[in-house]
Amino acid sequence: MPARTERNRMTDADPAAARRVELLSPAGGPEPFAAALAAGADAIYCGMGSFNARRKAANFDDESFATACRAAHLAGTRVYVTVNIVIKDAEMRDALELVRRCAMLGADAFIIQDWGLFAEVRRLMPSIETHISTQANIHDARGTAFCAAAGADRVTLSRELSIAEIAAIHDACPGIDLEVFAHGSICFSYSGVCLLSSFCQAGRSANRGMCAQPCRLPYELIDEDGRNISAPGRGRPLCPRDTNTTDLLPQLIAAGAAALKLEGRMKAADYVYAVTDVYRRDLDDLAHDSEPDAAERTRRARQLKRCFNRDFTHAYQDGRSDDDMMSYERSNNRGQLVGRVAEFIPTEPVTKGERLRAAIKGPAGTAVLALDEPVGKGDLLELRDDESPDTFLTALARTDGVAGGTVSVEVPRPVATSCRVRVIRSQEAIDIADAALKRAVPRKRAVDVRVTARIGEPFRVELSCADDHAVRAAATGFTVEAARTRPVTADDLIEHVGRMGSTPFAPAAFDVELDEGCGMGFSAVHRVRAEACAALEETLLGPWRRHADELARIEIAPHAAEGTARAREPELCAVAATPEAAEAARETGASRIYLSSDALAEAGLDAAAARERGYIPVLDEVCRARDRERLDAWVAPGAPVAVGNISELAYARELGAVPELRSCIPVHNAACLAFLHEQGAAAAWLSPEISLDELAALATGAPVPLGLMVYGRPRVMTSEHCILKVADACIDDCARCALRRRELVLHNIDDKLLPVRTDIHGRSRLYEAYPLDLTPQLPQLIEAGISRFLVDGTLLDARGLASQVARARRALEAAREGRRPAPRQKGCSSGCLFVGVD
Repeated sequence: MPARTERNRMTDADPAAARRVELLSPAGGPEPFAAALAAGADAIYCGMGSFNARRKAANFDDESFATACRAAHLAGTRVYVTVNIVIKDAEMRDALELVRRCAMLGADAFIIQDWGLFAEVRRLMPSIETHISTQANIHDARGTAFCAAAGADRVTLSRELSIAEIAAIHDACPGIDLEVFAHGSICFSYSGVCLLSSFCQAGRSANRGMCAQPCRLPYELIDEDGRNISAPGRGRPLCPRDTNTTDLLPQLIAAGAAALKLEGRMKAADYVYAVTDVYRRDLDDLAHDSEPDAAERTRRARQLKRCFNRDFTHAYQDGRSDDDMMSYERSNNRGQLVGRVAEFIPTEPVTKGERLRAAIKGPAGTAVLALDEPVGKGDLLELRDDESPDTFLTALARTDGVAGGTVSVEVPRPVATSCRVRVIRSQEAIDIADAALKRAVPRKRAVDVRVTARIGEPFRVELSCADDHAVRAAATGFTVEAARTRPVTADDLIEHVGRMGSTPFAPAAFDVELDEGCGMGFSAVHRVRAEACAALEETLLGPWRRHADELARIEIAPHAAEGTARAREPELCAVAATPEAAEAARETGASRIYLSSDALAEAGLDAAAARERGYIPVLDEVCRARDRERLDAWVAPGAPVAVGNISELAYARELGAVPELRSCIPVHNAACLAFLHEQGAAAAWLSPEISLDELAALATGAPVPLGLMVYGRPRVMTSEHCILKVADACIDDCARCALRRRELVLHNIDDKLLPVRTDIHGRSRLYEAYPLDLTPQLPQLIEAGISRFLVDGTLLDARGLASQVARARRALEAAREGRRPAPRQKGCSSGCLFVGVD
C-alpha cells in the first residue's frame, strides 16, 4: 500500500459522514460472523439455506443464525441475508418462507437478485427491508432510480463503477442507499450476466450460487492459424487482482457511498477479522479527523497483505480497466513479499530413503532467508523462483525474524537464491482472531450509566446506549437508607455498578447522584445493575420480536400464473452481425431481424433507417452513464427494442417503446415475468440456463411472448477489461485495433476454444465453445409455449447465418406438420435444456 502522508484534503469527506458510513463485513458461518462483530463491523451479511450466491460456504442453521443476530443487535450491528440468486418457479414459496423465517430470527434486510422474489417480498412482506444485489447489474442513475421507485431501500452497485460515477448516481438518486465494494475479490465479468461456469463446469451456475471460478484458470489466446499469441507471463487472462480502497475512503464517502462492502463469505475468521479491523480503524480515523503515523500505516498495510490476496488494485474506482487490475501470472494467494532466499545449506542424507530422494530431487536442507519485512513464528512462507514461477515450496517459520535480519527454514529440496519469499498465512492474524472468538461476548456495547441513590427513595440504575441515547432502560430496587457504618461513596457505586462482566455492555461514562451518608449492601446493588442490563437487552431486542410476531401472521401465497399457455404463432427470428447477413436471414425465412446498436451504427444506419428496414436494435448488457447517449438513441416510441439491462427497460417504458427483455435479464419464475411486464416488458428471451421443464412451467399463462435461442453460441461473459490485452499489444485505440477485427479464441485446459470479441468501446465478450442447437426440440418447445425461436448469428457471416436460418425453418415446418426435425448438428450441444443448472 502506498504511504499516505495526507488524505487528499480536496476530496475529504466530512467527519460526520465518515461516522455514518456503514462498514459491511462478510460471514460464511458463525465463526467469521463473530470475527466481524469483534473487529467492529457496522453490518454483517451472510447466507441461510441454499438461495444464496455462496452456497459452498458453511452458512448458518436457524439456531446459530438466531444466536448471531442476537449478539449483533445487542452490539448495535445489523444483519443482512443474501438471497442473491435467480429463483426457479418451483422454489418461490420456499424462498419466501426463508425470507420470512430469517426476518423472524432477526435479519434486518435481504440482498436480492431475482426481480420476482423482490416483487413478492415487497407485496407480501412490505415491512422487510430489501437491498438490490450487485448480481442485478445496476450501474447507472436511471437503473438506481428504477430500484428506488420499485421500493428498494438500497442498491449494491456494479464493481466496475468509478468514484465519479458513484457520485453522479448519488446526486441523481439521493433517496436510496448506495453500497459499493471496497475490498476483496473481483469478478472478471459483470455480475449477474456470467454463464461461463454453467457451460464450462457442467451446470454449476454463478447465478445459482455454485460458481466454479473457471475464470481463475489458465487460457491461451489463439489466432486463426492456431498460434498462441498470449504474451509471456500472461497465462490467466480472466483473473483480476483484488480490490483495496483503503487509499480512497475519503473519496468514496464524499461520493455518497452509504455502505462499504468487504467481499469474502468464503474466507476464514482470521481473514474477516483482519480486513474488518483495518477498515474499522481507517474509518474511525476519518470520523475523528485524525491521521495515523507512518508506523501505524505500515502495520495496517502489512495486515492486509498477509490476508489472502491476488495483489491489490483500485483501477475500477479510478475509472480504468487496464492491466493494472489483472493478476495474469497467478490466481492463488500472493500474500506479502517479505524477502528472498540468501543461501541454501544442504543436509547430508543419512537413510537410504533420504539418499534416494536426494538423487532425484536434490538434498533437503536449510534455506536462509534475508528479510525486508518481519516474519512471525508460525507464519506460512512461500518460496517461489521468479525464473520458474510454477515451482515453489512452502515452509513454516520456526522463529521470529526482523526486517533486515535473517531467518532459517527447513526445506525438502534445494532452493535457488532467485526465490522470493512471501508470507501467505499469518500466525499473528490467526491468534488475534482466535482470541476474539474465545470471548464470551464478541463485542460489547458502550453504555452511559446513571445511578441515583437518595435516602428514602428506590435505588435506581439507568443505562443508555452511548451511540444512541434514545435507547435506554432502567431498573429500581431496594429503598436507600442512611448508613449504619461506613457510608457508600460515588467511587464505590461506579466500581460495583460498572461490573458488567458477562453482559453485552461495557460502561463508558457515569453520572452518580448520591446523598451523603447513604448505606447499602453491594449484593443488592449488583441485582439492580443486572436487572437494568436485562431491561436494556429487552429494549434493544424488542423491535425484532414484535416484527417476528407481525410476520408470523402473514400467509405466504406466491404469485401464480393464471390460465393456460396462450397459443401464439411461432416466429423464426435472427440476430445478424451486418445488414447483409440480416437480409440473407430474411430471405431464408426469418421474420424478426435483430442487429446490435453498434452493428447498425457501423453500417451507417440510424434508428429511423433501422425501423424502415424492419431491424430491431439490440442494446448492451451494460448501460453506464457514458453508454446512455449511444444506446438511448435506438429507443423510440412504439418501436420494438431488445434491452439488456434495467436502465434501458426503464427508458423504453418512459418513451413508450416496445421493449423485449434479452436473456441477460434472467426470468426464471412467473412473479419475475409479471413484475417486468408491469414495468413495460412486451416480450422476454429466456436464459440458456433454463431447462425444458422450467420453461414449460413459466410459459403457462405468460402475459407476453417468450423466446429462446435455438441456434448460436451463448455469450458467457461480458467484461469491461479487454481480453485481448493478454497479447500485450494494446494501442489504446479500439477503432484502429487490428486484433479486434480478428477471429480469436481462448483455449482452456479442457481443450475447448471459446470465441473472443471486443467491441469498439473496449468491452469484451466471451462465447461458449460449442454452438447450441435446439432445433430438434422445436416440437417440445412449441408445446411448452415458446413462440419465438432465435438463430443467433453474432459470430456468423451472411452465408453461415442464412444456412442456419434455413435449417431452423425446416425444423419449424417439420414441427408444424407433426414430423420429427433433423437431428442435432455434429459439434453442437443441447446446453442446459435437459439438465438445467444447479
